[in-house]
Amino acid sequence: MTATDTSAAPESARERKRRETRRRIAETGLKLFIVNGYDGTTLDAIAEAAGISRRTFFYYFKSKEEVLLAWQGSGFEEALAPAIAASSPTGDPLQTVQQCLTELSGRYETPESLIVDQLLRSTETLRLRKEALFMQMEATLFEALCQVWPEPEQKPQLQMVAIVGMGAFRLAMEAWRQAGGAKPLSAYITQGFDAFKTLQQKPA
Repeated sequence: MTATDTSAAPESARERKRRETRRRIAETGLKLFIVNGYDGTTLDAIAEAAGISRRTFFYYFKSKEEVLLAWQGSGFEEALAPAIAASSPTGDPLQTVQQCLTELSGRYETPESLIVDQLLRSTETLRLRKEALFMQMEATLFEALCQVWPEPEQKPQLQMVAIVGMGAFRLAMEAWRQAGGAKPLSAYITQGFDAFKTLQQKPA
């Protein structure tokens, strides 16, 4: 590293304050959601409890829904595309997806994730939002795969890989949630992919 290398520049006081304020709002919101329920918690209540104005709240979050989603996956979706993009094009797409999902699964394994998952099931609007998140991750996964394997003729196969991969992940999440996090999420992901591979190997 040279004196002019800014890639690892220390966080400024302003950036640190902004990060700390955003986290304080998210933590406050989650506590209120747990006590009062999602529908019973207002945006103004979150702002007041966090010690900020309504105007300041909108500087950090667009809605109370966004506060809840800030806890979802701890950056899983943001890390998904770079993880796939860093994969070798000589590998198998399905195996690549399994490996990436397994490596990133730890981002979901927090006490907050289980709480947030319950909250996302508490209203029809949030359930639909959760479905939309999975569809968005599937699209992200497909686009990332197409960057690694850009041949047009491979697109149908890659789309199927994205569908299967995200399907296995969703089933793994459900099993992990029902078990209360008794086993690592990665174990359920492996089970899902193994089941699909076994199905592929069965004679027609």
